[in-house]
Amino acid sequence: MAESQDPSRPRAPEEVAAELARLMPRDAVYTLRFLGESQHRLRAHFEEVIARELAGRGVTAESHPMIRGFIETHALLLRDFVLSGVAMTHQLRLGEIERLLGDTTSVLSVDIWDDLRGHIETAERQFRAQADALPDQLEGYRAP
Repeated sequence: MAESQDPSRPRAPEEVAAELARLMPRDAVYTLRFLGESQHRLRAHFEEVIARELAGRGVTAESHPMIRGFIETHALLLRDFVLSGVAMTHQLRLGEIERLLGDTTSVLSVDIWDDLRGHIETAERQFRAQADALPDQLEGYRAP
């Protein structure tokens, strides 16, 4: 549970990074991820399956000229479903990775803390750079 804090004082990125680092043994996992050609081949497989199944039901590019977009979109969804499922079933916790790597000094945790802090700072900077335009963009959300 979050600690109470003075709402007028936002927490510094290093404070947030330290809190997340404290939670890493419980919340941080490494997952298996397929990249590059593997993603392409799986998507192409599903495009072939979908096109074949649709053609067997009388839906082809000749009868439905816009069907290619449907096939591509649904192939991506099926690919992402498969890859997400594999990623969720093949996870290792931070402690397991450190043991496998022989990292007895938790250097990996410190590297992750540094990355967290840096990315938090970058996200805050980017948000602040765009914040002046938000009131006009959010006008449609105003109460009637």
